[in-house]
Amino acid sequence: MRILLVGEYSRLHNSLKEGLLRLGHEVVLVSTGDQFKNYPSDFSYAPVMFTENVFFVGLKKVVFRLSGIDLSMLETAIRFRRILPKLKDFDCVQLINSNAIETFPAWQIKLYKKLFKQNKKIFLLICGDETPVVEIQLQNKLKRSALTPVLQNPKLKNKFRYSLKYVTKPYRKLFAFVHENVDKMMVSDLDYFLPMKQTVYKTFLIPNPVNIDVLKYEALKIEGKIVVFHGINRMNYLKKGNHFFEEALKIISKKYTDQIEIITAESLPYADYILSYNRAHILLDQVFAYDQGYHALEAMAKGKVVFTGAETEFTKHYNLTDRVAINALPDVDYLVNELSFLIENPAEIIEMGKRARAFIEKEHHYVNIAQRYLDAWE
Repeated sequence: MRILLVGEYSRLHNSLKEGLLRLGHEVVLVSTGDQFKNYPSDFSYAPVMFTENVFFVGLKKVVFRLSGIDLSMLETAIRFRRILPKLKDFDCVQLINSNAIETFPAWQIKLYKKLFKQNKKIFLLICGDETPVVEIQLQNKLKRSALTPVLQNPKLKNKFRYSLKYVTKPYRKLFAFVHENVDKMMVSDLDYFLPMKQTVYKTFLIPNPVNIDVLKYEALKIEGKIVVFHGINRMNYLKKGNHFFEEALKIISKKYTDQIEIITAESLPYADYILSYNRAHILLDQVFAYDQGYHALEAMAKGKVVFTGAETEFTKHYNLTDRVAINALPDVDYLVNELSFLIENPAEIIEMGKRARAFIEKEHHYVNIAQRYLDAWE
């Protein structure tokens, strides 16, 4: 089967591609690389000119200030249009988001019309912000979500522009067009499956694929200080609840001065990020989730203890009796208590790291997940 994967946000499509290749299929991945993360692609439509050239970056800022038009989105559309002739005769095309091309919605619809016409089956993967997901999150019917901060404090609305754009008229129209033209919609975890269940749309949950051959497992050893890693992406700082982790770490660093080492890293390219926490025993990911995001899964694959989404909905879905991750909550005292327990009981860190790896091997093995996608596509 010839398969085209469009877009990349977290290395999900790269891992899926690797699984599909192992199963003997031909796969092409095209994307922008997701800005500073710089994920690999076979063909890139990243807006290089308006992000790297000093003059054009300055021009982009001026034009955006005067008109609200982002020239990098214009360049993205042009670059995608140039590679379109190469993106044809595929048996299956999967978009990582309705906004997978990352240009103006109206232009995106035109590009999709050409892309869809020259290929066979079309699928949409929901693994992040998406129109119906954001709609449900804004209705505040969930226990919590990535939009909880703005629901609690509307003054933060400007900080959530990226997510909130999905419920504007142009992006609603874009999603409607994609939905009308895809054969099926999949979701990658419970954070999207649960809100989608409250809509009229039918979706299928296929867990994130994790390449356990690339992410080598090393059993944790605690021979000195316990190392706690906190990775921060300033673009989604509030959505991940990083400020809760920062406050908890202030307390923990004073409480266990001689027992822990804290590593903080900000907005690193993916290749650097994945290496930056190799020495860590504990990784702090996010506090508003039900399920694990992609970076949490990768850390679990490496045998780390991860503070992330591990809600009761998650444990019931996977029929778990022992913790494979710490269910992080937006509560500083709670986070301090959980960190304190682990620091004072290092044997639990080692055992949970083993369980985390075993869970990834069982539920997220990239070849097994690739087969599940093939079954869904066919």
